[in-house]
Amino acid sequence: MNVHKALILDEVRKYHDDVAPTGDFEPGVTEIWPTGAVHDVEDRLALVEAALELRVAGGTRARKFESVFARKMKRRKALLTNSGSSANLLALSALTSHRLEDARLRPGDEVVTVAAAFPTTVNPILQNGLVPVFVDVELGTYNPTVDMVAQAIGPKTKAIMIAHTVGNPFPVAEMAELAAEHELFLIEDSCDAVGSTYDGEPVGTFGDLTTVSFYPAHHMTMGEGGCVLTSNLLLARIVESLRDWGRDCWCEPGESNTCLKRFSYQMGTLPHGYDHKYIYSHVGYNLKITELQAALGLSQLDKVDDFCAARRRNWRRLREGLDGVPHLLLPEATPRSDPSWYGFVVTVDPQAPFSSKELVEFLEDRKIGTRRLFAGNLLRHPAYADQNHRVVGELTNTDIITTQTFHIGVYPGLSDQMIDYVVASFKEFVTARA
Repeated sequence: MNVHKALILDEVRKYHDDVAPTGDFEPGVTEIWPTGAVHDVEDRLALVEAALELRVAGGTRARKFESVFARKMKRRKALLTNSGSSANLLALSALTSHRLEDARLRPGDEVVTVAAAFPTTVNPILQNGLVPVFVDVELGTYNPTVDMVAQAIGPKTKAIMIAHTVGNPFPVAEMAELAAEHELFLIEDSCDAVGSTYDGEPVGTFGDLTTVSFYPAHHMTMGEGGCVLTSNLLLARIVESLRDWGRDCWCEPGESNTCLKRFSYQMGTLPHGYDHKYIYSHVGYNLKITELQAALGLSQLDKVDDFCAARRRNWRRLREGLDGVPHLLLPEATPRSDPSWYGFVVTVDPQAPFSSKELVEFLEDRKIGTRRLFAGNLLRHPAYADQNHRVVGELTNTDIITTQTFHIGVYPGLSDQMIDYVVASFKEFVTARA
């Protein structure tokens, strides 16, 4: 190693020790965040070392991450992108590609999803001129059943796109069978669910495509970042093209003539031999990631199994501590699943002698951070008021979620002392009002 680089990295280690928080917890004063990233000295070193090399655009680290992450998720291909939201956009947009011929989705086709969702699970449907078909979810698991989705399938239905809510898998094996039966594509939004399994297999291995987010709130982070995974090589090639400006060429940045016929193509009405690096087969985007993000991702990936274990442990401590507290509906894992939890979801009984708003305000006053279960009912938001859509059944539980449901944190930065303070705060509030 270069002597100056070694000195810089040694100073980074010292700096990390200097700025490391004490870890002391003061109830009612120390913030208990509902989400958050956990970084160590190796993360800081990885970022600084990558910065010293001044390779900013995605390069060897990005390619290494894609290879390692694909193996971990049991998919043939992983394609990094700048966010989980972009990953969703790419996954759904790939299904509209002309390269899928008669199987492609066209404007007006329908995609079954849920209204109790984060917006970017649904937005790509609308952004591609498709029609979202909304179904309700169960309280407790906060996922739809297979029957709910089956009832929504009509003659125009071409795909299913649903998230594993807060890391709790929807019945994805059965959903994949339903999709196959009706010749539908299945996209698993796994942005909250890295490490979750269903029937012992990782979520993301059942559908045609899956998406992951590396936002700081999620199971591991690149600051920003996301990934599309698939074992379908045609879909992978389409996603790559859409991500990289829509170009037909697959050379990495800085490479040329990987296909050994760069000046031998004839595509569209371009002249024969037009430079393949500048031929575009899709109307695409630039949604690539940087090398610095990939460096942080590789460092975080070494710890993700421990992060997932901590999330499960914190969730269990909350679940056991709050068991039996009246007027609260506590979360339940979907049968046959082992969730790697994103958060701990609580629904206040509508007949309770207090409102969810009062409980949330009490917790927030105690520095216990809360978050809604994403958008509640998306159709009640102004952005979706005039969007073309279809609803199957009543969105009864989705509306309950909108008014009565929130989640608190389980991320690895929380200590047992913090979790116990959260449990005690819930019990104090409910006892005083019950």
